[in-house]
Amino acid sequence: MTQTPQNPSDSLSATPDSSTDTVNLIQLLRRKQGNWVEWGEACAQLQKSGYNPQQIFEETGFEPIQQNQVIVAAQVFSSLVKGNLALEIQSYFQRKGSDILYEFRILNQAERVRASEFANQRQLDADEAKELAKAIKEFSRFSTAPDGFSHHPGDILAYYAWKASRQHHDLQQRSRLIAKGLKYVHSQTAREKIEQLLTDFSVTTKRSAPRLPIYRLETEEDIPRLIPVAGEFPISLSDFNAVPLMEEIGTFRMVKSSGNAAWVAVPGWQVVMKAEDPVAILGNSANLPHPLPNKSEPVLMIVDRAQREWDTDAYFLVEGSEYLELQWFDENPSILLLGKLLLVVRPKKVLDEDQIHDVWQTDE
Repeated sequence: MTQTPQNPSDSLSATPDSSTDTVNLIQLLRRKQGNWVEWGEACAQLQKSGYNPQQIFEETGFEPIQQNQVIVAAQVFSSLVKGNLALEIQSYFQRKGSDILYEFRILNQAERVRASEFANQRQLDADEAKELAKAIKEFSRFSTAPDGFSHHPGDILAYYAWKASRQHHDLQQRSRLIAKGLKYVHSQTAREKIEQLLTDFSVTTKRSAPRLPIYRLETEEDIPRLIPVAGEFPISLSDFNAVPLMEEIGTFRMVKSSGNAAWVAVPGWQVVMKAEDPVAILGNSANLPHPLPNKSEPVLMIVDRAQREWDTDAYFLVEGSEYLELQWFDENPSILLLGKLLLVVRPKKVLDEDQIHDVWQTDE
């Protein structure tokens, strides 16, 4: 699998390299010499030399967000060169393509080549490129292409326009989506599928994503404490002293000890007890498929690795380009499902943070 280019590190360095090469890279960026691919490579080399994005910004005027775009886009461009993208298309993207290629970071090499050829042919802008990348990524999860549509980028965009059009009652919206599909469609069979919508006004109900299985811890009893076991009497001093020191971390009281292991205590709810191979993952509510309202907060996701059969009413853990992702599928995907999401646990809401530190505090 082609890995998604990583975002540049924001870590600080106390002693950035000040060699002649580094000075030349700074001068290149400050004077905007060369093209954006060279700028991206220069920013990446500076970061490897010990400069953080803020220091590069102060030295060259390239803002951190610009650095991230050109570094990632330059990595995508490099993969296109290795994928034998036509020279004339390479030249096109070298002139003005960083924002386009940045959007293709989620695709593998072969997909990037096809997407870049199509973007060049149709003169796509950054927003259209983002839509194309997302469509190709989702389309790749089908075991077989939908009836009438091919794996050509134009047909892929046309398929999602066709699918969206069938879910709309509003004639104006349907017409706009049909026109969009006809704009991008490549194969004759796909064109015929879209043209059928001009006379077929039936509506396919859009399937809604299920609600996340969220539960908030409410009482002290809901927050158990994990305690190490030294053994059974009679027990020796050496066995007693061998019990590792355990540290509780965060709002869910995750426990770490010496060695590569950690535990977190979860109440014995039925859904948890029935799990065959449960695994806990720490996260934040803002990064859930459907972020929770109000402020973000830490959450604990419980995934059962034994449950890998697709269920339209559940979310699943799957492998992304770089990290694991939590996703819902309205159709049976062709990719491997790593486990079913059983529960998203929210921490107990504390109304008085100071009071919990004084167990003897009483009302006057």
